[in-house]
Amino acid sequence: QVELKDPLGKGTSSVTVRGIWHGLDVAVKCIQPHSFQDTESFSRFCQEVELLSRNRHPYVIRLLAACLRPPEHAWIVTEYFPLTLTEWLHGDKKRRKQRSHPLPPLRSRLRVALEVALGMQYLHELKPRVVHRDLKPSNIFLDDGLHARVADLGFGRFLQDDEKSLTGETGTYIYMAPEVIRHEPYDGSCDVYSFGVILCELATGEPPYVELSSGPLQIALSVAYEDLRPALPSNSTEKFLPELIEAAWHKKADQRPTFAEIVWRLRRL
Repeated sequence: QVELKDPLGKGTSSVTVRGIWHGLDVAVKCIQPHSFQDTESFSRFCQEVELLSRNRHPYVIRLLAACLRPPEHAWIVTEYFPLTLTEWLHGDKKRRKQRSHPLPPLRSRLRVALEVALGMQYLHELKPRVVHRDLKPSNIFLDDGLHARVADLGFGRFLQDDEKSLTGETGTYIYMAPEVIRHEPYDGSCDVYSFGVILCELATGEPPYVELSSGPLQIALSVAYEDLRPALPSNSTEKFLPELIEAAWHKKADQRPTFAEIVWRLRRL
């Protein structure tokens, strides 16, 4: 029933393509056959199906269909949006020191930040709650009305209340919380850290650490052991914005606000 079209991206265990399903543009994630020999990859795929099937929120990507018949077929069909937050802010996926793309108005950027925070609040308040673990601009899509969709829950995990047992290096270095980099136990506050970096990127219009010549690994080590953080917005008309960013990426995970608190503060801006 799904007509496969253009490739959209490729991961270690899956390929994502644009498709047509009942006349709709959709995104189809196809798990690669070799991944069925890898318990972790197959488990991650099943986890994403379960997470998406529970979604009932306007700012989290919606599952439309799934097919799970290994080893021949394992597909996830979701809403398709061609524009990522990265592309909306920067025009392409390249990290540039000089802007090559007009920056959207600050109010529009803050609205997107609020929508992402609302989507994450929803995930964190599920029972059991969902920790995304790979929140970054390329995993946030915008629809035709420029409203946000939190996507790519393949790294997500369920976490019982007050549980702090996740370990392992999961996510993307630039947006990764220091405790994750250090392979320490972590919880949903790692998503709050990632959101803080994204919020700073939305406020400044610049990719994090773009002024540095260091690579992602060196930056990650400096974040984990030297408290390195991206440059804060210096001329923001919203005086509470730098304070919120710093609170979100606090080095102590238990000092970071919840997404409910972040939503409340963003609505005051």
